[in-house]
Amino acid sequence: MKNSQDESENEDQGQPLDMKPLRSLAPMFPTPLGYDVTTQSTDPMLVFVTPFRLRASPEQYAASFGQPLPKSPIPLKATPISAAFPIPRPEYESSDEDYKPFSDHKKPTSTSRKTTKRTQQAGYSDAANIKRRSTKRSLNIELASCPSSSSDPNESVEEIMMMFDSLRRRILQLDEKEDAGRRADLKAGTLMMQNGLRINNLKTIGPVPGVEIGDIFFFRIEMCIVGLHAPAMAGIDYISAKHVRNNDTLAVSIISSGGYENDDNDMDILVYTGQGGNSRHKEKHDQKLERGNLALMNSMKRKNLIRVVRNAQDPFLNSGKIYIYDGLYRVEDSWMDKAKNGFSVFKYKLRREPGQPDGISVWKMTEKWKANPATRDKAILLDLSSKVENIPVCLVNDVDDEKGPSYFNYVTGVEYLRPLSKTKPLQSCKCPSVCLPGDPNCSCSQLNGGDLPYTSSGLLVKHIPMLYECSSRCQCSQNCRNRVTQKGVYLNFEVFWTGDCGWGVRSWDPIRAGTFICEYAGKVIDETNLNMDGEEDEYTFCTSWPIDKVLRWNLGAELLEDASANVTTERLKILPIAISAKSSGNVARFLNHSCSPNLLWQPVQYDHGDNSYPHIMFFAMKHIPPMTELTYDYGTRGAPPGIKGKFPNAPKLKPCLCGSTNCRGSF
Repeated sequence: MKNSQDESENEDQGQPLDMKPLRSLAPMFPTPLGYDVTTQSTDPMLVFVTPFRLRASPEQYAASFGQPLPKSPIPLKATPISAAFPIPRPEYESSDEDYKPFSDHKKPTSTSRKTTKRTQQAGYSDAANIKRRSTKRSLNIELASCPSSSSDPNESVEEIMMMFDSLRRRILQLDEKEDAGRRADLKAGTLMMQNGLRINNLKTIGPVPGVEIGDIFFFRIEMCIVGLHAPAMAGIDYISAKHVRNNDTLAVSIISSGGYENDDNDMDILVYTGQGGNSRHKEKHDQKLERGNLALMNSMKRKNLIRVVRNAQDPFLNSGKIYIYDGLYRVEDSWMDKAKNGFSVFKYKLRREPGQPDGISVWKMTEKWKANPATRDKAILLDLSSKVENIPVCLVNDVDDEKGPSYFNYVTGVEYLRPLSKTKPLQSCKCPSVCLPGDPNCSCSQLNGGDLPYTSSGLLVKHIPMLYECSSRCQCSQNCRNRVTQKGVYLNFEVFWTGDCGWGVRSWDPIRAGTFICEYAGKVIDETNLNMDGEEDEYTFCTSWPIDKVLRWNLGAELLEDASANVTTERLKILPIAISAKSSGNVARFLNHSCSPNLLWQPVQYDHGDNSYPHIMFFAMKHIPPMTELTYDYGTRGAPPGIKGKFPNAPKLKPCLCGSTNCRGSF
């Protein structure tokens, strides 16, 4: 489609833009009903957008990370945030209430029907005007340090994302306990936005500091708080005309979420349908050349870079979508077309910039492998577990000629020093069907501090000193939400040869923060007789003090706690348990160390009551894209070479090859 242009526009076409100062354009949300929000009036920040490049310029980094985020001196007072966003959720929007990583999508059981009945009796129904119970909460904002103070933009994005999801999971836990409303993601996002807990809040063209190609998001609000895409609902984000030369609005990012008829089968070409005319609540009409549509048209003339977010099917939610940042594109062409509803729509052809890391293409590969593991190139074994695991574990070497790890017996549990029959039994609950949030009579809930430790979809809410799952002595069924780790692994793992770091583990599935990964299986051994300098040490798990990143994983949840509770000081202790996976183990024996890990280990009890020897379970600390190596921090258990003689029982420190910006150099 061609539009008439004046001579000056033709002369400027293809030239670098002379950008005007751009004021902070934070996503605007309506003040939630019932919220008492007090904010300080501050002058808006200014930023000059530099000419576009594939890498963010130092000026862009400084603009986004050089100043601390504002902190509100007055806590945010909140009511149920079901009133904050009265917009109905799109069908493709994922939510934790629907996310079932370990379900087989069966029809509702009698148990779920009873739960639904209980929920309706508590004041829920499908009627639009039913009022839900009001629960006022405030953020302990003093606990939230400014994530933009980090010198590493990737760490800043990671920290703000972990804070958001921790807060979201805790709100969901409290809402379930109190029969409050849904959409914990919008509640958490609102609280963070209103308290200035966000980064990259200055709109820019090109890459966003700290957001990498291939990063995944389960909620649109997550993209708002990291500055990837500002609108909470609209698919096109753009800079308004008053900030751009010649008064042209320019697109900065788009989301292809499936709401329109887009052609996204090609990995390098996206045919994107414009916005408007397709509202579910208004009469449909032809699209107009305005707002986002006009911005995309102007971006075609100016040839500026546009961030593109594509979507993929959530493997654990039939109707859910996951958002994948696919990198930078440019608009090549535009035309008018007829949609299936008969109305005219704008079509935009975008081409991916060459030389970028893989994004959505990784998903296409892993989907093919999951459908048929035999299609995985360079596979040595299609199932390293020999059918012991619920899902086959592929063994791959696409680096060199290494044939495979040394022989070991694949097991899924731990072998204790003494029979479980001689250990202290675990307290059991008498819940008739499943453990329910807020049930004061559930002894398992009381063991966990009064809350069920998992969300309804099996995500870990908080890292705690000891987690108690329901045991075989409990009366609740196997469908109880408090039985997660004991059911085993339900992810598609691949053990792969890393080269310098030996064998490692990654998943073909996208992994959500809080998801159970696997148990460290093997033989429980006497740590006093363990030779930590021998080959045994390579496949041995020993507890260590949690690193700061693990302690801060709970920060979002702690923002809801009272300041006097001193919740940031978690009462953790070194456990005497040591597990050797040298002769027998599972995929956990191949988990490598990283000073910036994406997994944490959580002590879990469900088959005995001796807290000195719990099960060691790994959970995801953040959203992990497919084909990302899974790592945890081994801790520092050794002594430096120069003082080894002073600590004869301490192993030698080993050089660290994790490559993290926070690498300690040894572990």
